[in-house]
Amino acid sequence: MKRLIMTVLTVLTAFCTHPSVALAGENLNLKDLCNGQYYAKRIYGVNPLADGEQYSQLSTDSKQILTYSFRTGEQTSVLFDVATAKGKTKLQRVDGYLMSPDEQNILIQTETTPIYRRSKTAVYYIYNVRNKTLVPLSDGGPQECPVWSPDGNMVAFVRDNNIYLVKLLFNNSESQVTKDGERNKVINGKPDWVNEEEFVTDQSLTFNADNSMLCWIRYDESEVPMFSFPWYKGLSPEKEEYRTYPGSYEYKYPMAGEKNSTVSVHSYDIKSHRTQTLQVPLDKDGYIPRIFMTSDPTKLAVVTLNRHQDRMDIYMANPRSTEARLAVRDEVEHYIGENAYGQILFYEGGFAMTSERNGWNHIYQYDLNGSLRRQVTQGETVVTDFYGYDPKTQTFYYAATDGSPLRRAVFKTDAKGRVTKLSQQAGTNAATFSTSFKYFMNVYSNLQTPPVTTLCDATGKTLKTLIDNKELVQKLASKNLGKKEFFTFTTKNGTELNGYMVKPFNFDASKQYPVIMFQYSGPGSQQVLDSWQTGNMGGCLYEQYLGQLGFISVCVDGRGTGGRGAAFEKQTYLHLGQLESEDQVETALYLGTLPYVNKSKIGIWGWSYGGFCTLMSMSEGRPVFAAGVSVAPVTSYRYYDSVYTERFMRTPKENPDGYGVNAISRASQLSGSLLVCHGLADDNVHFRNTAEYTEALVQTDKDFKMLTYTNRNHSIFGGNTRYHLFRQITRWFEKEL
Repeated sequence: MKRLIMTVLTVLTAFCTHPSVALAGENLNLKDLCNGQYYAKRIYGVNPLADGEQYSQLSTDSKQILTYSFRTGEQTSVLFDVATAKGKTKLQRVDGYLMSPDEQNILIQTETTPIYRRSKTAVYYIYNVRNKTLVPLSDGGPQECPVWSPDGNMVAFVRDNNIYLVKLLFNNSESQVTKDGERNKVINGKPDWVNEEEFVTDQSLTFNADNSMLCWIRYDESEVPMFSFPWYKGLSPEKEEYRTYPGSYEYKYPMAGEKNSTVSVHSYDIKSHRTQTLQVPLDKDGYIPRIFMTSDPTKLAVVTLNRHQDRMDIYMANPRSTEARLAVRDEVEHYIGENAYGQILFYEGGFAMTSERNGWNHIYQYDLNGSLRRQVTQGETVVTDFYGYDPKTQTFYYAATDGSPLRRAVFKTDAKGRVTKLSQQAGTNAATFSTSFKYFMNVYSNLQTPPVTTLCDATGKTLKTLIDNKELVQKLASKNLGKKEFFTFTTKNGTELNGYMVKPFNFDASKQYPVIMFQYSGPGSQQVLDSWQTGNMGGCLYEQYLGQLGFISVCVDGRGTGGRGAAFEKQTYLHLGQLESEDQVETALYLGTLPYVNKSKIGIWGWSYGGFCTLMSMSEGRPVFAAGVSVAPVTSYRYYDSVYTERFMRTPKENPDGYGVNAISRASQLSGSLLVCHGLADDNVHFRNTAEYTEALVQTDKDFKMLTYTNRNHSIFGGNTRYHLFRQITRWFEKEL
């Protein structure tokens, strides 16, 4: 969409409405912001290739898979092209792809339909790179979470909760591995809703190292309570089947303290067709967040958690004999975060994992029997991303905090423990390494600088700049943008907190301004980062838009947030919402002492956990907020899912006092004008949260406004929805502040 040109009338109206706004340059347009007109360019879907010199990615029109040199950044070949692929089906576009380990075949993903946040169904095709032939993976209907065998001769996938196996060497013959899968009862090879959402995965299926066995997690959710929400006809998209009568969506959703799926691990002998249950020790109510293929075909790594999620075990299970032996037990105080099982890396003869066992997230190296070889990283720093290990040089590659919880740098640590910082600039850096670790693609940004994507060698030297986002910088140079800056302050209890502030472009320290505070505040999260992604819509651009209207925008990470070690993060354990809301109130009180802040006109808003913390802060007891907007909030953690909630709160039966302090129980203390927004088809934070909370407000005689979005999920998007939502948020603060 072309940038909307302000009419003279609009300019005069804005000037009259906001006399503090001087017409220096051009103003940002909210609709353009919501439509992505100011998104920074980035390279997506980079797939390092086996030769260690190249990577592949989809073309911008999604019709080709291209390869590029890690050293020069130049295109080297076309791996796939919809125009030249030979087959009965002519594809219009490619949604994604999955290379076979030998890179001789590619699974081409098309006709993708999202299910939940990560899961999806799609129609996959097998493309032979050498002869350019394209054939369907299966004719039985759309597939889910396909996985290649290590030799590239087989593909396993899930359809209708059952596992299927396709053998390429036998004319793509298809066989059904499991037959007990049934919706809302049994799932094989892919996680149920809560395991997908909270363990950050959409696949529970793998082969062993010699291609002889197929292994998977089975989820029996038959005893998990059902949840449903309504579907309406709606628009964008329109659901024609509900034109006359509304429908409903039903699925299994375990709330805090309720029954979870019963999980088990199974193996299938591909030659004999024998299926067995692996004898993995597991608490009756325990979890299996991951299984991994190791380099030893007799060892399937099975990761288990107890329900309290403070003990993680890694078992080495033999998929043929079914015997399992404990390799590593990791126990930490309070809880194990999701990065622990998401960042376990297996390589020839060993593996490495991250742990907070000493209070800081570090990398630990083991052999396949579970013997600790060494602690790889040290000190009061937090490893945030574990990129890989080069067995040839015994070097580990990772990202970690860099002298401040606000910054991230890319590092390597060699066999002697020598640490080298590979990224060159202070801010936020993220890397994608070649399989040889000779090169990496680095994406750097800071609060003032849009992402710069470069190719670097193993020393960190920049070889080529691929994207510098100069067009975005030039585009923003003509806009009325204010100053962005970090700050710290100390609360009354002596806690130093980090924040950022965005002032109006024509800021005058002799005047007083209304303030809008934004926060998320959830355990381990960070909003205050030296990154272009800080703030809303990238580059704090929504905050800049609010600055054009005469607002100062502020964000502060309170107690419980990440980047500062386990002790700081886990202060909120068993008492979600209490310390976080205290710190947001403390922030407002601090801001009220600044001479350029109108302390009677401070607002707060947030989404999801941030919506919860908004409500908790507005009802904390100290009436510092004049207005607030809560989007898709949890209003009582009794209504949220078991895995996330119990990680931080244990069960309602174990912790009734912690659960008892929530937005609903505090409804009578609400202070300030409140707008609550929620999608009616939110499968994550159910609309039920808002329904119960607003009823409590009614019965305690508290005024509020509520805005619902038909058929929208937790992200509240589609058609004109996102623009409409942000316009309402903006207008609410304009009206109330």
